[in-house]
Amino acid sequence: MNVRLSTLWVFAIFNYLYADIHSLIDPTTLKQIMTGYIGPLHITQGFLLGSAILIETAIAMVLLCRILEYKANRWANIIIGALHTAAVISSVFFGGTMPALYYLFFATIEIVCTSLIVWYAWRWKPAAALAIGN
Repeated sequence: MNVRLSTLWVFAIFNYLYADIHSLIDPTTLKQIMTGYIGPLHITQGFLLGSAILIETAIAMVLLCRILEYKANRWANIIIGALHTAAVISSVFFGGTMPALYYLFFATIEIVCTSLIVWYAWRWKPAAALAIGN
């Protein structure tokens, strides 16, 4: 299970990054970024720090999935996975404007991925944590 969860985190991170790259080459979004606002969100140092902390939690989970003991690992995946799911959902519905189609595409994949992380972690039983190769 450790490898499966770690792999899902890597998959989620790649989707986060490619969604951000697409945003930087989208003229509409780039214009907003250049004004210091994305929809109603003011891009401040605090906002950038918060988004850096959020992505760092996903990056850390790649490693933590492989080194944490069962109970801490399970709860970390449930909590951080739910946090990321909620963050992407809120970016879609509370961003102020209708997101671009590419963003909806990436957001759907990200929501499914982080929801799967929560689901796998929720269903993870101690016996499976002891099995060799998980």
